[in-house]
Amino acid sequence: MRPSLYFEDLEIGQVIESQSATLTESQIMEFAWAWDPQPFHVSRTGAEASMFGGVIASGFHTLVVTFRLLWQGGPIQQTNVGGTGIDNLRWSRPVRAGDTLRATAEVAELRPSSSKPFGTVRLKYTTLNQDDEVVMTCEMLHLVAKRPAG
Repeated sequence: MRPSLYFEDLEIGQVIESQSATLTESQIMEFAWAWDPQPFHVSRTGAEASMFGGVIASGFHTLVVTFRLLWQGGPIQQTNVGGTGIDNLRWSRPVRAGDTLRATAEVAELRPSSSKPFGTVRLKYTTLNQDDEVVMTCEMLHLVAKRPAG
């Protein structure tokens, strides 16, 4: 795990990179049965008859995989104290079984709190597949701890 970065350590334009993960059809279907059971996510037959021509991951699955990848190996794992929202979420390309995803998060905005021990950090997330094609973008607002006094 990387050393933790506090709010004061972050700079506009700084880029955080994730490790990667390959999605399997069983993972795609398991997530979809629980949270997004549309035919093109849970049924080979239904998916083949859809405009996608095969099973694709739920966009919500792509979102949570992206967050997990960046949080798990990222430098704010120990200092992230929550979040306040997601803006501009876009799914630009289907994710299929066998796709390997990785993500980057660019620091786009830093807003220190004058009364709380954290600041708000806007991160622009970009998720790519194994062919470096963008599959998802969004902006997440993280609350990141300020460096403790002393």
